[in-house]
Amino acid sequence: MKNIIFSKYRKIIIMAVLQLPFIAFAQTGWYTEGNFAPEKRMKITIQNTLNIDRDDCPVVITHEEFPVKKLHEMWVTIVDPSLPPKEKPTEEEMAFVGGHGILEETNGHQIFYQLDDLDKDGIWDELFFQTNLKAGETKTMYIYFGFSGRGWNPLGTYATIGSYCRHIIPWWESKNIGWKLWFPTSVDMYGKRQPHLISHLMCQDNLCGYSGVHKVNWEYGSDIMRVSNSFGAGGIGLFEFAEKPDSISMPRFAPVEGEKISEANFNEDQITDTRYAFDVVVNGPLRSTIRVKTMNWDSGNGFYELTQDYTAYTNQNYSTCKVQFTKFLPHQNGVQFACGIRANEIDAENYIEKGIAIRSGEELAADPDDDSELRTHKVDFVGSALVVKDIYQPEYVKLKSFGGNHVFKIHVNTEKSFEYMIAGAWSEGVVYNTPDLFKEYVRKSALEYNNPVIVSFKDLENKAFNH
Repeated sequence: MKNIIFSKYRKIIIMAVLQLPFIAFAQTGWYTEGNFAPEKRMKITIQNTLNIDRDDCPVVITHEEFPVKKLHEMWVTIVDPSLPPKEKPTEEEMAFVGGHGILEETNGHQIFYQLDDLDKDGIWDELFFQTNLKAGETKTMYIYFGFSGRGWNPLGTYATIGSYCRHIIPWWESKNIGWKLWFPTSVDMYGKRQPHLISHLMCQDNLCGYSGVHKVNWEYGSDIMRVSNSFGAGGIGLFEFAEKPDSISMPRFAPVEGEKISEANFNEDQITDTRYAFDVVVNGPLRSTIRVKTMNWDSGNGFYELTQDYTAYTNQNYSTCKVQFTKFLPHQNGVQFACGIRANEIDAENYIEKGIAIRSGEELAADPDDDSELRTHKVDFVGSALVVKDIYQPEYVKLKSFGGNHVFKIHVNTEKSFEYMIAGAWSEGVVYNTPDLFKEYVRKSALEYNNPVIVSFKDLENKAFNH
């Protein structure tokens, strides 16, 4: 049955690819892997416009940009010719990976990628992969077309939705840092002591987020962000009253009885109050995305609904978020978007520059629901950061209310959308584990975030034309 399905895919995509205007080129340097010797490829170039090296740099190619529209995941092989080819696997390696393991390669090495359907219409929206680039480098890579059933891709990120202590919440993580939404629009942060993907284990076994405090699941780490009524490690809101600079509206603090604002950390109910729904959009290997739908948000001064797509990236300590308001009905003009993180009460532990806010300093990792107050652990350094893209011209505001927050105010645009990045690290992790290292990482990541690589497509090549 599997052979019949693959044969069907071969016929469909071969016909689609054959209809494209392939150009004849020399055969030198064509990639092979075992008996996989593709006949068609496209050269692409990836330009780093920055004067800094970029590691595990995200590369996004949209369906609209890419010249070949009709693709299937197993008909695409991305090859970096600058990487050393894989040697012939040993018998032990073959016994472990079986028939889907990568065999001996020539002329480069294939890299992991994702062909992601973000809007869930059955058609891919983005081709995504990561690469390393030297300062100012323009790298040549090849996308080969032809069916290949080999190539395992271990996950560097993970996303899930689980019932965690009787509460449905989404998680998304890379191996060194993770996030979850215990409060539906204010992010909790989880630090790992050793690189692990742990969200599936936390949900599967309902492990306490603070079990690492006293050396239970020690390597997994611990919750390291106190959220309470704040924005936590990242959250959204609205500035609805220009005349009240310290006033902000948040979805989980909405009026439920006339003008009374709920002070509960959760909304009152799913009928009359704000409600939420969560989806896993993509799940690795290189990036994982959860989608948060916020609905029926009546702030008392307007009615709003929105989606947020939070994405974690392999080998990175940041997550990006795309915000799209689907209903935006304020009662008056002048309403502005807001996103923020919790601030440190000690001013010296905060760092602000254009479009960047960083919170650092000591933190007491303590289970707020443990009445015995025995589960506490002093962490020397916990860092969280917020970056808003320059194109949105963010305006910084130090918010005293809701526990004290770093907030960026953003003008409402015609698309009713904006994007931001959150990041985290701690002193007991293996990377960016001091305030200076974390600040350096955030500033570098912000620069890369604002300057995505430039991808250029060259002619489609057909090796067979030279036979």
